[in-house]
Amino acid sequence: MSQAPVLKASIHDVRYFSALLRGVNFANRATVTVTEKGLVVVVEESRTLLGTAYIFSDVFDEFIYHPDTAGDQASQQQQQQQQPPGEEIFSAFEIPLNTFLEILNGFGSAGGSASKKSGRFKAWRKPGDESEGHESDGNAGEGEGDQEGGNANKKARTGPFSSGSERKTGMRLTYIGSGYPLAMILAEDAFGPTMSCEIATFDAEPHLDLPFDSHQMVLKIIFKSSWLRDALSELDPSCDKLTFIGNPPDITDAGAQTARQRQRALLRAKPNFRIEATGTFGNTEMDYPNDREVLESFECISPVSFSYRFSHIARTMRALQTSVKTSLRIDNEGLLSLQFLMPSPMPRMNSGGVTSNFIEFRCLALDEEV
Repeated sequence: MSQAPVLKASIHDVRYFSALLRGVNFANRATVTVTEKGLVVVVEESRTLLGTAYIFSDVFDEFIYHPDTAGDQASQQQQQQQQPPGEEIFSAFEIPLNTFLEILNGFGSAGGSASKKSGRFKAWRKPGDESEGHESDGNAGEGEGDQEGGNANKKARTGPFSSGSERKTGMRLTYIGSGYPLAMILAEDAFGPTMSCEIATFDAEPHLDLPFDSHQMVLKIIFKSSWLRDALSELDPSCDKLTFIGNPPDITDAGAQTARQRQRALLRAKPNFRIEATGTFGNTEMDYPNDREVLESFECISPVSFSYRFSHIARTMRALQTSVKTSLRIDNEGLLSLQFLMPSPMPRMNSGGVTSNFIEFRCLALDEEV
């Protein structure tokens, strides 16, 4: 008796899906966890950096799942260790992410190639669109899951992923279950050529576990991705170390001070948020004031300073390039969490709205005492 496939999913335009995967494409082997709410793709490097793309089911035009009941008990227990909080996992497997992305771009219309290296930050524009910057920045003021706004706001949310008259690649995914390959059928437009292929899957192995305890959080900042994107793009690629420094807001009795006293106090005050890059050719410092025009949300309970390898932070550039908002959190042990809110695809008719997809990176701090 044949069992129903664990996963059947289809999408008429793979560009948005491809962009989410490219955001964590810094290592080839990726663990794909399938849940009833969508896909969770995890990639790790050097037992220090963990990248996770949360791709919800409403990204797809069709998303049908059935629990994998054919897997052995050991595999089921292994998958249970990897399940996201509150999610009921039914299948997990590993794939070569580079190969998967190259296949998605088989017709050259998936918005980029997995083999291309990220350079300076450039907007991912549609062919023929000569405008500079990131269209998606117009959505930076919206909260997560906010579906308000007319057609103009929908266009801003979609940004560079919007559908037009250019060529599009559609895709159908089928995964029968443990031990079977991931089958893909791609088609260029409705009446264009098609391509079929299968990608070998591997048993999912436990990945790096970096739980972030919000109760131990010492710094939390939410700001437009363009601020961090501009900062990192100005740094010398030869930098070795990147340090994030936070200081609590200086609360003073402004009413009892003269304008001159307030100005002097401002000059003496420590920066609320500073990014410091250290490299062969010296140091670079960038300060950010606690101003809602710059930092939409700022929480710091005590002075904090932790350093990270610049090469690890640079891995976030692809996700940062297409995100609209960034959440930066650090706990008391120096564990860094960077969450990038991605622009939502165009809501479908009768879909009841679209869930905001996001990419998260977690990175261990350098041991400065070594």
